Amino acid sequence: MNAELKEIEKTAEKLVTSLGELKKEIGKVIVGQGETIDQLLITFLAGGHGLLEGVPGLAKTLMIRTLSEAIDLKFKRIQFTPDLMPTDIIGTEILEEDHTTGKRIFKFNKGPIFANIILADEINRTSPKTQSALLEAMQEFEVTYAGTTYPLERPFFILATQNPIEQAGTFPLPEAQLDRFLLYIRIGYPTADEELNILESTTGKKKEAVKSVIKGEEILEAQKLVREVHISRDLIGFVSRVVRATRAGESEVSFVNEWVRWGAGPRAGQAMILTAKARALLKGRFAVTMEDIKSVAFPVLRHRILMNFKAEADGVTSDRVTAELLDKIKLPSGV
Repeated sequence: MNAELKEIEKTAEKLVTSLGELKKEIGKVIVGQGETIDQLLITFLAGGHGLLEGVPGLAKTLMIRTLSEAIDLKFKRIQFTPDLMPTDIIGTEILEEDHTTGKRIFKFNKGPIFANIILADEINRTSPKTQSALLEAMQEFEVTYAGTTYPLERPFFILATQNPIEQAGTFPLPEAQLDRFLLYIRIGYPTADEELNILESTTGKKKEAVKSVIKGEEILEAQKLVREVHISRDLIGFVSRVVRATRAGESEVSFVNEWVRWGAGPRAGQAMILTAKARALLKGRFAVTMEDIKSVAFPVLRHRILMNFKAEADGVTSDRVTAELLDKIKLPSGV
């Protein structure tokens, strides 16, 4: 048993070193945004998908592209537009002629979804019909077309971006699809120093080359390792209380009953525990702390708590609800 534990610790140390090199490579191109990069890596380690929201010009697309360059995986970018069709994502059958027999056969021509890292750029620019083409791939890691199921190569990640402004001509993501995203990551403006560095580094002649420092097999190994990270039963109980407290009508926090229309489901609890484990491993620890849970609670619950009309009118957000829950719900003393 000790030998097995030592092997796990050795693998964890190697992984933490590789992740440090990965962040360093991303930092060659992306200035600042440390928390956002951490949340993207947490998404990868936990084996989920991420939704990034931020105003134009905050390097959302560049960040994901740079991340894909630093990982030895196949990358595809899909620009979502109002006229995009599901077959533009999944693929379609084409009629081909066999030159040896002269017979015509239908052949499935795979779409851009058949890659390891998918950048779904401005996902809210296309209709729900096309958005839903991603659902099976996100949940089942496979695609079905004309009655035939095609498995997707693992690891598989969808990283989608959306713009919080210019809502004319956009289609908000359905709640069922939002719930498939492990984390909803909001990107803020850079600090004054970061913005100065951005201006200096992007307007000169020098361009940093990003090299691949981690392989897909290592990502899969890391995903298995994440599940080995320890979390106490008390912390699991805390997560359960937080998630259950998001549900209006049965919440122990009065703030929720006043402002929330629908609360989070069990998938939120699973996501919170898994991403907390991934964050602990990213920080070089093999046990989850309360700090890990509080850090991931916001991007986990942000898209899983639906506010009522009164809250929307008064500008009360789901992040405000999460902050209230983390403040009001306490662990048992001595934990």
